[in-house]
Amino acid sequence: MTEAVLQAADEGSKSERAYEWIRERIARHEYGPGFRLVLGPIADGLQMSVVPVREAIRRLEAEGLVTFERNVGARVSLVDEGEYVDTMQTLGIVEGAATALSAPLLTPEDLDRAAEVNNRMLRLLDDFDAHIFTTLNQQFHSVLYEPCPNPQLRDMVYRGWSRLSGLRDSTFAFVPGRAHHSVEEHAEILTLIRENADPLEIELAARNHRWRTMDAFTASRQSRAALLHPDSPSH
Repeated sequence: MTEAVLQAADEGSKSERAYEWIRERIARHEYGPGFRLVLGPIADGLQMSVVPVREAIRRLEAEGLVTFERNVGARVSLVDEGEYVDTMQTLGIVEGAATALSAPLLTPEDLDRAAEVNNRMLRLLDDFDAHIFTTLNQQFHSVLYEPCPNPQLRDMVYRGWSRLSGLRDSTFAFVPGRAHHSVEEHAEILTLIRENADPLEIELAARNHRWRTMDAFTASRQSRAALLHPDSPSH
């Protein structure tokens, strides 16, 4: 066999190893949906060049496990967009109701704690990290719905958040522009609660906040699909 053939075979085996390595981490959610796959660090970890890693990622993209975005790079795909939307719709309803029921029970200290978390999210916008932002986002909402006196409703919120974390690492990894609006809406919800607004107004503000994130994500996905497949018929 010629040296060129041997080199090609070696690159092929390395590409297969990189493919299996990345795929395994996606399967066990170590690389969750939205996780950015950077060639250099992966190649360094596998002690190979970026060439076989790039080939592995292209193969994963063909299988739908990875999506490639211009000026961003490769990211782990959302596992199930339909289930994500269903979960976000449901969570918007139950979390909105839980927040409204919690509102009269929230102390000034609770609201100050939520405001501080939101301020941390605001500061993070200048050096954005989608994973940390999502963790803080969950902390913020947890403060607002935890006092809910209805344990069944509160349990539904818990299960919604748990299901959501299994579907994606962070919506904000896909639509980072949504993060700024999210912080603003948090402040608006806190103002409504501090001012003892009508419970229905608080519920709708919390529900619509959740649904706007969902809408931003689906709009972004549709826009990207149109760019990737410009000749596909619209539905």
